[in-house]
Amino acid sequence: MNVKALAAEVIGTFWLVLGGCGAAIIASDFGVGGNGTSLGIGFLGVSLAFGLTVVTGAYALGHVSGGHFNPAITIGLVVGGRFEAAKAVGYVIAQLVGAMIAATVLYGIASGKPGYEIGTFAANGYDEFSPGGYGLGSAFLVEVVLTAVFLAVIMGVTSKKATPAVGGLTIGLTLTLIHLISIPVTNTSVNPARSTSQAIFAGSDQLKQLWLFWLAPILGGVLGALIHRYVVGDPEDLLEPEELAQGEATLR
Repeated sequence: MNVKALAAEVIGTFWLVLGGCGAAIIASDFGVGGNGTSLGIGFLGVSLAFGLTVVTGAYALGHVSGGHFNPAITIGLVVGGRFEAAKAVGYVIAQLVGAMIAATVLYGIASGKPGYEIGTFAANGYDEFSPGGYGLGSAFLVEVVLTAVFLAVIMGVTSKKATPAVGGLTIGLTLTLIHLISIPVTNTSVNPARSTSQAIFAGSDQLKQLWLFWLAPILGGVLGALIHRYVVGDPEDLLEPEELAQGEATLR
């Protein structure tokens, strides 16, 4: 067990949820200033916040753990032949721990405002819990497709022929674009750990919809990883044969 790698996943996921969901909860709709201009950062600001957490987290911690910070990425990389299946459970647990710590900190901050009501707490949802009122089918489709694209980008920019110096920036910008597309649909998950931590604080209604934000991102991650591995990827990027055989045996 690589304790440093697991600690990096806790810290990185903590930062992603604190920065991204914190921007949504605290700063997205801050009211109107004296000149009638909105003081909130809105969808664009929240999208940038999520992207910036990944950029900073990837460069600070990526060399320690790979900078997954997301169960869908970890599972997708296993299927894509880039990560050992034996390590995946520890990574997912670490990611959930980091997300929960961040959500707890966010609640402590947000609840310090007089008259605070928890509301949806930046949780993901569909139907009445979708920011734009989108239904289950739309939510499922957007989460699958965007997570698939996310995994394909991650595997592409971390391949041996890619330019490693810009990998973190590319991944962060991709997550920003993903949020710009899908915040109105689901409030953007593409990350089961992020969805779980917020749903627990938001309440039972959001928890009833949480299954979708595990199923769709993981399915999308697997799909994107398979497409990259077997359609556009290079065999040289796969794990060594012994490690890959161990991972595939664990998946069967």
